[in-house]
Amino acid sequence: MKRLNKPENMILVLGLGIIIYLLFVRPFIGVADNGDFLRMMSTTGLNYYDAAESYADRFFNFSHSRFSYENLFKGFYPSSQIILVLIPRLIGGVFHGSYFDIRLLGAVYGLLLLGATWLLVKHNARGSYIAGLLLGGAILFVFYDIGYLAYFNSLFGEPVSMVFMLLTFAIGLRLTRMDRPTTKGLTVFFIAVLFLTCSKIQNAPIGIAFALIFLRFAALQGEGNWRKLALRFSAAIFLISILLYVTAPVDLKHINLYQTVFFGILNESPDVKGDLQDLGLPERLAVLAGTNYFQTDTAIKQDDPTLQADFYDQVSHKDVLFFYLKNPGRLIDNMKYAANNSMSIRPYYLGNYEKGENKPEGSLSYTYSVWSQFKNNHVPHTLGFLLVFYGVYFAGALFQYFRSRDIRGKVTGELMMLLGLIGIFSFLVPILGDGRADIGKHLFMFNVSFDMMVVTMFGWVLYKLAGTLNLD
Repeated sequence: MKRLNKPENMILVLGLGIIIYLLFVRPFIGVADNGDFLRMMSTTGLNYYDAAESYADRFFNFSHSRFSYENLFKGFYPSSQIILVLIPRLIGGVFHGSYFDIRLLGAVYGLLLLGATWLLVKHNARGSYIAGLLLGGAILFVFYDIGYLAYFNSLFGEPVSMVFMLLTFAIGLRLTRMDRPTTKGLTVFFIAVLFLTCSKIQNAPIGIAFALIFLRFAALQGEGNWRKLALRFSAAIFLISILLYVTAPVDLKHINLYQTVFFGILNESPDVKGDLQDLGLPERLAVLAGTNYFQTDTAIKQDDPTLQADFYDQVSHKDVLFFYLKNPGRLIDNMKYAANNSMSIRPYYLGNYEKGENKPEGSLSYTYSVWSQFKNNHVPHTLGFLLVFYGVYFAGALFQYFRSRDIRGKVTGELMMLLGLIGIFSFLVPILGDGRADIGKHLFMFNVSFDMMVVTMFGWVLYKLAGTLNLD
């Protein structure tokens, strides 16, 4: 009974109750497919359950709890999500062979989220019972919001990024709190970083940033061959991050390049032909300015053979980066556009209910959505606000960093500054890698980082109050 009364255990029970209620009690809540499911389905041997359903029923409007079984690896999309989907898919095939219930995957994500929650509360309450409950309550309020949890009952890659982002920092902070961190703990930390980095190609820069953190972890006084292992993990995650980007499917690279240039740089451009010249592209492509890859009414089809030589072979994301460095005002314009779409945790254009629930097309569930609705409706959607927010966060992180007198405190401060840097990466990468296309959904990791920073600042205030008021 005493164990149950510990803050981390009480929060764990409450979190489990929220997950069960939102994801496993009728009505079924998920997220409708926008076409992205196909990559993971072809890899993990799944297909749409109703082969005869209409396009309107399959995409955008309704979620799906059932998927049929197909042969494994009919296609391949490189992602750590494969492992997380294959485990419940194979178990489901043994015990429920008629169809795959997506809630099995939701349960996997739920368990990972609960594990991260438990670790964060246990190792960051700093011995204060009240602070532990309040910190845990903040985590439940923010990260158990339906805007996040609805993703669990889907084949999107977003929940992999979210749960392993939380797990990575939970494990990393635990290591920095230990007098003699273990190599086993460091290995678990590396696995979490690996799953986070490889969950989506756009997360590759995150792995490179964590390579630097492993270098700093090498300075800690750990057990056994701690330093040598930290250096090896640093090199490994750096190489894996590079390999993840280099080996990305060609089709996906083409889509991203098209979106970045035509739906990003040239979208509302004051000088389309001048921009094309700066990029080294022919003027005839000006007719594609403002179009996206999935439009069917473009003057030149996206898969037109002439685009291979005139566009796909001529430009790369490096050229896009240099273009924005030469034209910073244009980057700022797109940053303002991204900021205007930056506070939506969930894609409001994708329905949450199954068609059988007889809800209007594209209906959303607002049960337990206070945080996501507050962010979307009341937090300023401006670049100026984000600059102030990040300024305050980094000022606090630097203040703590320079006050720390030991290496563990320094590394903790660097880990928390990395959280802010991941937010910056996650804000800029969609602009540089996909233009304005579906920008709100592509800023999902930015939202996770932003929310973690909010909870971190709340936890820091709790820590100070606990010390001042002697809260226990």
